[in-house]
Amino acid sequence: MKNHSHSNHNHSHVHSHKVAFEPAHPERFEAAKRSTWVSILINLILTFLQVVGGFFAHSQALMADGLHSMSDLMSDILVLFANRHGNRHADANHPYGHARVETAATLVLGVFLAALGVGLLVAAALRLQHPAALQSVNPVALGIAVIALVAKEGMFRYMLAVAKRVRSQMLIANAWHARSDAASSLVVVIGVIGNLMGYTFFDLLAAAVVGVMIGHMGGRLAFEALAELIDTGLAPEEVDAIRQTLLNTPGVCSLHDLRTRKMADNALVDAHIIVDPKVSVSEGHYIAEAARAAVLKAHHVLDVMVHIDPEDDRQAKPNAHLPNRLSLIQHLSTGLSREDLERHRLVFHYLDGKVDAEIYLNGSQQEAESLQQQCVELLKTDKIFRSILVMRRIAPK
Repeated sequence: MKNHSHSNHNHSHVHSHKVAFEPAHPERFEAAKRSTWVSILINLILTFLQVVGGFFAHSQALMADGLHSMSDLMSDILVLFANRHGNRHADANHPYGHARVETAATLVLGVFLAALGVGLLVAAALRLQHPAALQSVNPVALGIAVIALVAKEGMFRYMLAVAKRVRSQMLIANAWHARSDAASSLVVVIGVIGNLMGYTFFDLLAAAVVGVMIGHMGGRLAFEALAELIDTGLAPEEVDAIRQTLLNTPGVCSLHDLRTRKMADNALVDAHIIVDPKVSVSEGHYIAEAARAAVLKAHHVLDVMVHIDPEDDRQAKPNAHLPNRLSLIQHLSTGLSREDLERHRLVFHYLDGKVDAEIYLNGSQQEAESLQQQCVELLKTDKIFRSILVMRRIAPK
C-alpha cells in the first residue's frame, strides 16, 4: 500500500484585475515594516553625519562607518521589498509560498556587504602605505562616532526584540547587522581617540578593521542564505526531534528517508513511515494525516509530506515486477479453475516480492473449506502468491 498525505494549499485565483495585497503573516509583515522604517530614518541621519563629518574632520574611519550606514540604508530598502513580496500567499506558480524571497534578499545583502568590506579594507591598506600623508582628525569626529555608537546599539536591541517576537530570519539577520554596525562604531571611537592622542595611523587602522567586520558579516549572511537555497537540511537535533514525533504517532511502526530543508523561518519535511501492511487504505491515510498534524503542531514546519510504506522498501524485495490486479485475478481464476472469483471480494497485499491474497467467499462453510484446500495445493507450485486465505462472508440478516 502506498499513500501520500500532504497539505492542501490555498492557491490564489488569477483574476484579470489587480487584487489588493494581503500578507500571509500580517503581524510579521507589520512588525518588519515598522522596524525597517525606523532603521531607514536612523541610518539616513547617520549616513549624512558620518560621511560629511568624516570628510571635514579628516577621519577615514568615520567616513568608512558612514559608508557602512549607507549600506544599511540600502539593505533596509531591500528588506522592505523582500518583506512585502515574501509575505504574499501561495499561488499556482509558488505553491509553497514566497518565503524564499527573504532568503534571496539576505543573499544579495550578504554579497553586497562582503564586497563593501573588501573595498574598505583595500582602500585603508593603500593609504597606510604612505604614513607621511596621514592627518590628525578634528575632535568633532569623536562626538559623531559616539552618537553613532549609541544609536546603532539601541537599534540592534530594538530590532532583535521585534525579530524574535515574530520569528523572522531576515529581521534577525538585519538586527545582527545593526550590532555589527555598533561594533564598527566602537572601533571608530577607539581609532579617533588614538589619532587624537598622536597615533595618526589609528584612524586608518580603524577603517581597515571596519572593512574586515563588514566583509565577515556579509560573507556569513551570504553563506547561510546560499545554504538554504541549495536545500540544506535542519540541524541534527531538530531532525531527531521530528523523527521522534513521527514515531510517537499511534499506528507508525517505524520510519526511514526522513528529509528536511529550510524555507526562510520554516522547514519542509518528507518522511516514509511504515504501518501494518494489512490495514486498509483509509486507515493508512488516517495514520499519515495524524503523523503530519503532530509534526505541524510540535515543530516550526511549513508542510509535511508523509509517504506510507507497508514494509521497509530499502530491505524488502521489490514488487514492481509483479502482475497488476486484473492479471492476478485471471491468474488465480485459472489456477483454481474458478471463473466466478470476480464476484467475490479479493484483497491483495504486495509484500517482499510476493503477493498475499484474501478471498471473501459468498458461499457455504463447506465451499470455503474446499476452496481453501485448493489454494493450499496451488501454493505448492505458484511463484507469485505467498499465501491465500479464504474467508466466508456472512450476509447481514
